[in-house]
Amino acid sequence: MAGVVTGEDGRLLAIRRADNGTWELPGGVLELDETPEASVAREVFEETGIHVEVNQLTGVYKNTTRGIVALVFRCKPSGGTERTSSESTAVDWLTPEEVSERMAEVFAIRLLDALDGNGPHVRNHDGKSLIAAR
Repeated sequence: MAGVVTGEDGRLLAIRRADNGTWELPGGVLELDETPEASVAREVFEETGIHVEVNQLTGVYKNTTRGIVALVFRCKPSGGTERTSSESTAVDWLTPEEVSERMAEVFAIRLLDALDGNGPHVRNHDGKSLIAAR
């Protein structure tokens, strides 16, 4: 689960992960007793300090190497203050251009897909690069 949180100025909430130093959107694993929407809200808050209202599914992304499927939801900030956590060493609001510069393609596309309004998108990747649809 992951959340694309868009501020009123169009900037997107991102974290620098503590475990590998890469920039990604906030998110994590769905707990057995929660809905996907509740999971996204919890994970975004845990990693960034920002409360969100979860709006809509914007994409489904499968890592074909690891067999992991991520659901990505567009979210609206509803309070809180940016802070890091044990899972994030930085929290920042990025422009779409900064997203493309700082994030690997397989993570940047999730944010950019959420902005285009044509979702939900369904994409496959190998952990590093997108795999073209057949």
